[in-house]
Amino acid sequence: MALSKEQIAQRIAQELEDGYYVNLGIGIPTLVANYVPEGIEVILQSENGMLGMGQFPEKGKADADLINAGKQTVTILPGGSFFDSAASFGMIRGGHVDLTVLGAFEVTDQGDIASWKIPGKMVKGMGGAMDLVASAKNIIVAMQHTSKDGQSKLLKECTLPLTGVKCVKKIVTDLAVIEITDEGFVLLERAPGVSVEEIKAATEGRLVVKGEVPEMAFS
Repeated sequence: MALSKEQIAQRIAQELEDGYYVNLGIGIPTLVANYVPEGIEVILQSENGMLGMGQFPEKGKADADLINAGKQTVTILPGGSFFDSAASFGMIRGGHVDLTVLGAFEVTDQGDIASWKIPGKMVKGMGGAMDLVASAKNIIVAMQHTSKDGQSKLLKECTLPLTGVKCVKKIVTDLAVIEITDEGFVLLERAPGVSVEEIKAATEGRLVVKGEVPEMAFS
């Protein structure tokens, strides 16, 4: 059974380590804030000028002035801070972000990512995605494995304008957890009830399967 967006975020949260500075992109990545494992401290950064974001607010307790880069209302943890975009991108470009979690339209088996533009559709700009993929120490992509019409989004080559080249380290989709190596997509885990054969059929790029592939575990 394919994972929900919340389950994708929950699985990505398992990749967080104590002391990490983490940037969460728009879409599924923002949900990771709700699943930070107990016993570790991570500092969530938003490119619009926040450091120390918490979970989404409880119903009825949202502060309309407190928003992330996706214009969603969020909370701020004790010790959190606010600053302008220049300082925010100084943190990003200076290599101070340990992990970036991004959404994507397409990813290749070499780690290329297309995430900012679909030709023919109006966009306001590329945002901070290119800065993030060029500067973060580690990049994990949260995405659907296939498009609405069933076409693979894990490809040999991107068909859309690139955001970054050979930068993605790991992908968590609604079907699988995949690591990108020189061999291509290496299948690490599969969604509960999803077979290796189904993942192969949904993946256009090189997919490497080494032995038994466990199902994802959720606490």
